[in-house]
Amino acid sequence: MKATKWVSTAVALTLMGSVVVACGKNEETPSASPSGGAAGTTAPASNKPQEIKINFSAEPPVLDSSKTTANAAFTMLSAVNEGLYRTDKDGKATPGLAKDFPKISADGLTYTIDIRDNANWSDGQPVKAQDFIYSFKRTLDPATKAQYSFVVAWIKGGEAVTKAKTPEEVKKAQDALAVKAISDKQLEITLEKPVAFFTQMLAFGAFLPQREDFVTKAGDKYGAEADKVIGAGPFLLSKWDHGQTLELVKNDKYWDAANVKITKATINIVKDPNTGLNLYETGAADLTEINRDQLTLYKGKPDNMPKPELTNSYLMYQTKKQPALANKKIRQALGMAIDRQAYVDTVLANGSVPSTGLVPGGTADGAGGEFRKTAGNTQPPFDAAKAKQLLAEGLKEAGLTALPKMKINADDTETAKKSLEFILAQWKQNLGYEAEANPVPHALRIELSSKHDFDIALSLWGADYNDPMTFLDMWVTGGEFDEGDYSNPQYDALIKQAQTEVDTTKRAKALVEAEKILMDDQGVSPLYFRTRAYLKKPNVEGLILPSFGQEWELKWASIK
Repeated sequence: MKATKWVSTAVALTLMGSVVVACGKNEETPSASPSGGAAGTTAPASNKPQEIKINFSAEPPVLDSSKTTANAAFTMLSAVNEGLYRTDKDGKATPGLAKDFPKISADGLTYTIDIRDNANWSDGQPVKAQDFIYSFKRTLDPATKAQYSFVVAWIKGGEAVTKAKTPEEVKKAQDALAVKAISDKQLEITLEKPVAFFTQMLAFGAFLPQREDFVTKAGDKYGAEADKVIGAGPFLLSKWDHGQTLELVKNDKYWDAANVKITKATINIVKDPNTGLNLYETGAADLTEINRDQLTLYKGKPDNMPKPELTNSYLMYQTKKQPALANKKIRQALGMAIDRQAYVDTVLANGSVPSTGLVPGGTADGAGGEFRKTAGNTQPPFDAAKAKQLLAEGLKEAGLTALPKMKINADDTETAKKSLEFILAQWKQNLGYEAEANPVPHALRIELSSKHDFDIALSLWGADYNDPMTFLDMWVTGGEFDEGDYSNPQYDALIKQAQTEVDTTKRAKALVEAEKILMDDQGVSPLYFRTRAYLKKPNVEGLILPSFGQEWELKWASIK
């Protein structure tokens, strides 16, 4: 992602049940709790071919850990690459390419990490400390346009790299970055300020290693084709038939190859849940996501796997390019005119629940509690009459006689299309307003949002780590993910306060107040907190469906 335009200051806090998994921009799919064996245990031997077939609703835009923001990409990257740490079935960080947990200085700033002697890239070359340093510097380089550069900028000197204007300034700032190779197998990272969850953060996709020689040789094609992807993870990408399939095969050079039982994983790109269910029922898929109608057929059966997530769905408004949406009352009217309970009941019916704010239920508040219980319901309720009144008032304030016809961007999956139909019908019925549905491929929807090129976008966001900041710091003025150009100085001040507040109770209070402002402004209009419904063949063991971050984890999976 692009270099951040605001300072994300590291915060000293304790995350309850902390976990860092790549997440970011999710795809709207038909809609679990983790399943299977414990991380790091050896699966029992089996005569069954250790091959698995998975239906996947979105193609990864690019498998470049510096540039991607898509959940689909981070899921694949987790299979083919590995960071210093990897998250296990309980969402805890466990040593990956690192031998053990880091040695942390008394001031909480310096992390010294030993890399496994047998940590190798899939071509057999050893993973070195320099591969992490190169990755961090590349992500921070403004030329890379890495939207997640702000988390890597927690490293001392990182912000200076993101703000550098010329190649000479970039090089100078990179040379001063507080990360160094003590040896080929020992890495030292010094942070600008303490981050209590930084060890978990090192499992996040933005901190994956990259091979400079490979990236340089691949050039603009890096991460775009199977032969332009390399990793040090449990699998390697052997085939990528765009729009159709990806094929993963076991990486025999992986340091923990003895505990990887799956020898081949075929990932089918399937956007239609009916096609997906047919593949599942005919044995052509072992894991598939299902929609509300299909869910009733499998209720109570062992195949059925609900997957509650720290993921929200919301409408994002482009407030600069669409002047009508700069008006607070118009945004309030659009949000208030949608019956969110009817939405989850009629469109989803998969366990998702209506939103009561921006931050999903189950998210820790950073002070020992759960954010939604701490904050309560901060979102204006569905009220068609009030919405109509607010629209009239907002139009008058904006000097308009009617709302212009605007497009709503969304993914082109069946559920996303049905979501658009529902929202547009609600606006027509409750506001007398007709908007236009604009379903597009997942990668295009993300690209248009990143370029701020939309009127309204139906979006989802999954937590990168278990703390409300992963949802709330998105909307700071000029922030990398503030794609609707929302701005409120009071909101900015509260987020900045929370980013530097050491007292966890005061920090939680500031975040609650910030969410209240965002919800009153309807800077975005949340719709629901997502639960997804999956079918998994009972003979598939050890497959993890994380509650946030990537879609699934294959390292510990096996076929019984």
